[in-house]
Amino acid sequence: MDTLFSATLGLLFLCSGVVYGQLPTAHLGRAEKGSCTFDEGFSQCDYQQDPYDDFDWTHINTQEVPYVSPDLPQGSYMFVDVSQYDSGERARFQLPVMKENDTHCIDFNYLLSSPDGSSPGTLNVLVKVNKGPLANPIWNVTTYTGKEWLKAELAVSTFWPNEYQVIFEAVVSDSKAGFIAIDDIQVLSYPCDKSPHFLRLGDVEVNAGQNATFQCIATGRDTSNNKLWLQRRNGEDIPVAQTKNINHRRFAASFHLKEVTNQDQDLYRCVTQSERGSGVSNFAGLIVREPPHPIAPPQLLGVGPTYLLIQLNANSIFGDGPIILKEVEYRMTSGSWIETHAVNSPNYKLWHLDPDTEYEIRVLLTRPGEGGTGKAGPPLITRTKCAEPMRTPKRLKIAETRSRLIAVDWESLGYNITRCHTFNVTICYHYMTASNRSKADCLDMDPKAPRHLVGNLPPYTNVSLKMILTNPEGRKESDETIIQTDEDVPGPVPSPSLRATPSEETISLYWKEPAEPNGVITQYEISYIGVRSFDPSVSLQRPVLTVSLPSNATHYTFSQLHPGVTYQLSIRASTSKGFGSAATLNVTTNISAPTIDEYDVSEAFLNDTATTITVLLKPAQAKGAPISAYQIVVEEVNPQRARRQASSDCYEVPVSYHSASSGGSPYYYAAQLSPSNLPEPLPFTVGDNKTYQGFWNPPLAPRKNYNIYLQAVSSTERETKTQCLRLAAKRATEEPEVIPDPAKQTDRVVKIAGISAGVLVFILLVLVAILLVKKRKLAKKRKDVIGTTRQEMTHMVNAMDRSYADQSTLHGEDPMAVTFMDSHNYNNRLPNDPLVPTAVLVPITDENHSGSAAENSRLLDVPRYHCEGTESPYQTGQLHPAIRVADLLQHINLMKTSDSYGFKEEYESFFEGQSASWDVAKKDQNPYDHSRVILQPIEDDPSSDYINANYIDGYRKQNAYIATQGPLPETLSDFWRMVWEWRCHSIVMLTELKEREQEKCFQYWPSEGSMTFGDYTVELTGDTRCETFTRRDLVLTKKLEKQSQHVRHIHFHGWPEIGIPAEGRGMIDIIAAVQRHQQQSGNRPIVVHCSAGAGRTGTFVALSNILERVKAEGLLDVFQTVKSLRMQRPHMVQTMEQYDFCYRVVQDFIDIFSDYANFK
Repeated sequence: MDTLFSATLGLLFLCSGVVYGQLPTAHLGRAEKGSCTFDEGFSQCDYQQDPYDDFDWTHINTQEVPYVSPDLPQGSYMFVDVSQYDSGERARFQLPVMKENDTHCIDFNYLLSSPDGSSPGTLNVLVKVNKGPLANPIWNVTTYTGKEWLKAELAVSTFWPNEYQVIFEAVVSDSKAGFIAIDDIQVLSYPCDKSPHFLRLGDVEVNAGQNATFQCIATGRDTSNNKLWLQRRNGEDIPVAQTKNINHRRFAASFHLKEVTNQDQDLYRCVTQSERGSGVSNFAGLIVREPPHPIAPPQLLGVGPTYLLIQLNANSIFGDGPIILKEVEYRMTSGSWIETHAVNSPNYKLWHLDPDTEYEIRVLLTRPGEGGTGKAGPPLITRTKCAEPMRTPKRLKIAETRSRLIAVDWESLGYNITRCHTFNVTICYHYMTASNRSKADCLDMDPKAPRHLVGNLPPYTNVSLKMILTNPEGRKESDETIIQTDEDVPGPVPSPSLRATPSEETISLYWKEPAEPNGVITQYEISYIGVRSFDPSVSLQRPVLTVSLPSNATHYTFSQLHPGVTYQLSIRASTSKGFGSAATLNVTTNISAPTIDEYDVSEAFLNDTATTITVLLKPAQAKGAPISAYQIVVEEVNPQRARRQASSDCYEVPVSYHSASSGGSPYYYAAQLSPSNLPEPLPFTVGDNKTYQGFWNPPLAPRKNYNIYLQAVSSTERETKTQCLRLAAKRATEEPEVIPDPAKQTDRVVKIAGISAGVLVFILLVLVAILLVKKRKLAKKRKDVIGTTRQEMTHMVNAMDRSYADQSTLHGEDPMAVTFMDSHNYNNRLPNDPLVPTAVLVPITDENHSGSAAENSRLLDVPRYHCEGTESPYQTGQLHPAIRVADLLQHINLMKTSDSYGFKEEYESFFEGQSASWDVAKKDQNPYDHSRVILQPIEDDPSSDYINANYIDGYRKQNAYIATQGPLPETLSDFWRMVWEWRCHSIVMLTELKEREQEKCFQYWPSEGSMTFGDYTVELTGDTRCETFTRRDLVLTKKLEKQSQHVRHIHFHGWPEIGIPAEGRGMIDIIAAVQRHQQQSGNRPIVVHCSAGAGRTGTFVALSNILERVKAEGLLDVFQTVKSLRMQRPHMVQTMEQYDFCYRVVQDFIDIFSDYANFK
C-alpha cells in the first residue's frame, strides 16, 4: 500500500509541474579528496559499503533509470528504502581514510522522507580515528525532513599524523515506510560556516582518586541550540559541566570526571552538535597516575629488647614516580596509636620500644600532585627481644604423691618476673630404673595453673625434681627435691619370655618376672581353659582351672590334657596393691596318630587273583583330630631294592600310579577314601581298575610281589599324623587265575595270538624302515599295518576291561569309582576305530639306561596274558627309544625323509581323546580329575575349588608346573587365588592379549600402579622389555593379611596362536630366564598359560623337561615326554608343527652349546 501511495504521490508532483527535491546550490570552494556527487557512481568515489552491517546503501541515478518510483527525488545519490527491511536493521558506507594538515570542512545533503510524514529511521554520522573502535555518533537526525534536501556540516579537528574516517549509517525505524538519502558529499579546504571547530585538546594527568577536568575551546559562540558532550573512545558520553564565552570568537566547555581510577584512563574528545552539523575535537588522553607504595615490606636489620633497626626497602614500588617524600609508620599490633617519622636515609632505627612486643612497621611514599601519597606498603611484623628472667619462682612444694604421679605447687608468674610474654616453666626429673639405668626427662607446664602434675612415673622409685623458668634470653633454676612414688600393681609377664612346649597330653609353660614389677612381687596366678578342639567329641565345657605359685616360680607343666585341643593359658603377678594384667597364650597340644586295631591272623586277607587281591578294611579311631582320609598303598617288593627301615614307617607323600611310573617310586596310592566311605569294616579289591578320588587302582602285575597297606590320616593346618598297617602280601604267580567262560576262552586266545603276531610283524617293519629308509611306498604299507594293529588292540583292551568289571565289592554303586577303561572312553570305541589309544602301552627304557631306570619302570608293567606262551609285545618304549645328543641330527634327518613322514607317524600315534576322568570339569580341554589344581573352597560355595588348571610333572620333580588357560574376566580372582595358595613365584605367558582381532586373554596385571581382583591386589614394581619377552615384577597381596608375595611375570611375544616361532633361540632364552628366577626365589610350581593352556603351554613344558634331561643325561625322548604330559592334561603339544618344533629347539640348543660338557 505504501508503494502505491508513493507512486500516486510521484504522479501528482509530475502533473503539477513541481520539481521534487531541488538540490541546494553548488559549493563555491574547491572540493578535496573524499568528495563525491555520485554522478559517476558509488565506486568511483573510493567509498565502501560496510561488510559487517545488515544491508547496503543503494546508488540510484534517475536519468539512467527513468521508470524509478516517482516518490524518489531526481538526480544521482545514495539512498535506503526502509520499507524493504526490518526495524532496527542498519546500513553503513564509509568515506576514504583522511589525513588532513589544516582546517577543513565536510558538508553533505540529506533527506528523510515518508508518505505519511513519519520518521523513516535515523541517519547517524560516526567518526573513527586511527582505525580505533567505533564510538557513538557525533551527529544524527531522526525527524521527517520534508521533500527538500537539507545540508549539514562536519568540523573534524583531527590532523596529521592522525587519520580518521567518516561513516554514514542509516537505521530503519518501526514505521518501515519512506527512505533516507545522502548526496553531494564535499570535503572543503576552509572552515565550516555553521559548525564550530575545536582547538587542540590536551592530555590531562591526575593522581588516582582525584577529580579530572577536560576543557574544550571552540571557535564561535555557544548557543542554546548547541549540544555539547565529552565522548570516550569506547562510546561513553559525559555531559558538559560548564560553558562560557571567552570572547566573540571563542567559547569554552568544561567536563569533570570524579575520583578517577585506572579504569577511567582512556582517550576522550569533545563533540558539539546542532541541526546544521557537528564539530568534533581530536582525542586526548586521560592519564591516571597511581600514587606509589613499596612492593615489599621493610627489612629487619637488627633487633634488641628496646629497638628495631630496619631498611626501608623502597626501591621497588607499585605505582608511578617520582618519589618526593619517604615516611615510616609504626604501631604496636595490640595497640591503636600510630606514629609517623619522615626519613631521609635508606635505614632507620626505632628507639624506646617495649621488650617482647610485636610491632607493625610500614613505609609511605609520596609523588607530586594532589593525592600523591600512596597507601602504606606491606607491613613488617616483628617482635623485640625478651630480657633475662628476674628470678626463679618461690615457694616450690610437693602437694601429693601417688604411684605414677607427683603434684607440684608454686607461685603465679607475672611479666615483671619473666620479662617476656613467651616463656616456659619446665619441671625436670630423673630416676634410676630397675635395670640400674638412669632415665631423665623434662616436662613443659602451664605457667598459669596453680598446680602441676608430673605423670608417667615408675611406681616405687626415688624421683629428683627441679623447676626451670626459661625465656629466649636466659633461664633460672630451682634447687632439686627428692620424693619416692608409691607401689602399684605389676605389669604383665613379658610376651617374648612366655614360651610353651606342647606334647600330646602336656604343656610346659615358661616365663620371666614382669619387666615392671612396680613393687615387691608376692605371688603368681596361672589359669588355663580349653577353647577349641580338632576332635568334636572332646567336651570343652569345663571351668577355668587356676594355680597359685610363689614369687620365685618361673615354669609350670600342665598335665592330663587332651590331644588336639587349643588351651588358653593366662599368667599374672601380684604386689601389695593387687594383681596386674594377665599375659595370655594359646597353645595347641599335638594330635595323635589314628589308632588302627590289629587284625587277627588271616583276618585282613580275603582272596586274590593273578591281578587283584581283596582285603578287609576296618575304620580307625581318631585321637586329637578327625580322620581326614584313608589310603590304600601298594608297595612293590623288589629283592634288589633296600628294605624299608621299619615296618611302622608310613607312606605320607601321595604318589599316583602315573607319577610312580615316571618317577621310579617303589609305591603308589591305589585309592583314597573319605571317612564316610568306611563307616564299618568293608572288603576292598586292590587292582580293580577303578579310580578313587583321583587315584587309579590299576591291575597288579601277576609276576611281581606286593605289600598292601592301609593308612589312616588325621590332618590339621599345622601337622599331619599318619598310622599305617600292612594288611596283606601278594606273591607273584606263574599263571593268572582268570577263569573265563569256556565258550569264550578259545575265541579270546585266538584274538590275542593274532594281535601278538601282528605286533611282531609291525616291529620288524619299523626296524627295516629305520635301517633302509624306505620312502612313500613302504610308509603307506606300514600305516596300513598300524591301523590293523590298533583295531586288534581294541579287542584286547575291551576284553581286559570286562575281566575286571565286577571285582570291586567296596564301590559297586559309587559314582566316584570309575574304571580306568571307562575314564579313558575305551568301551565307547568301535573295533575299527583308528584312534585306539596307546596310553596303556608300557614304555621301556633304552639299552643305554638298563640299570636304575629300568628298575624304576617296573611299576609301569600291565598284567601280561599268556597266549600260547607269547607275551604282549605292545611296548612303546621299544618303538621310541631315547636318543643320544650326538645322534640327534642324524635322527632328525632320518625322520624328515618322505616329507617328514617319521615325525607325522610319531605324532599321529598319540591318543587324541580323553585319557583320564574329568568328572569335575565335564568339558573337553578341561583338567583331568587326578591332576587338577584344587583351590581352597570359599565358604558356602562347594564349586569354588575349581579352576581350569593341572599339575604337570617336571624332570625328576613332581608338580613342577601348573598348566592353565589364560585368565578370563570371570576367572581373574581364581587365577590370583591359585598363585597365592601355591606360593608361585613365576608366571609364563605365551599368548598376546588379542590375536587376529580376537580376545585371547584378559590383562590380569596393572600397566602401572596397582589393580585389585577380588581379595587380591597386584602392584607393578618393574617392567623391562628384553629381546623376545617382557619381564614384569609384581607384588601380590591378599586383603587383611600383612604378608605379600613377589611374582616374576615372563611374557613371550614371538609365538602366534597358529604356527610356531620363527627360531628357537627365543624359547631357549625364556626357559633360561624362568629357571634362573626359580633358583633365586624358591622351588614352587611355575604357572604356564597361553590362550587355552594346551598347545603352546604343553610345548613350553615339554621343552623345559627335555632340555633338563639333555643337560643332566645327554639324552632326549620327545615322544615319551609329550606322551607323559598328555596323561596329565588334554591336548598338550596340540599340533604337528609344535611337535616338530620341539626337535628344532633341542637342535638349536645343541648347536649353541657345542658339546655335552657345555650343557652343564
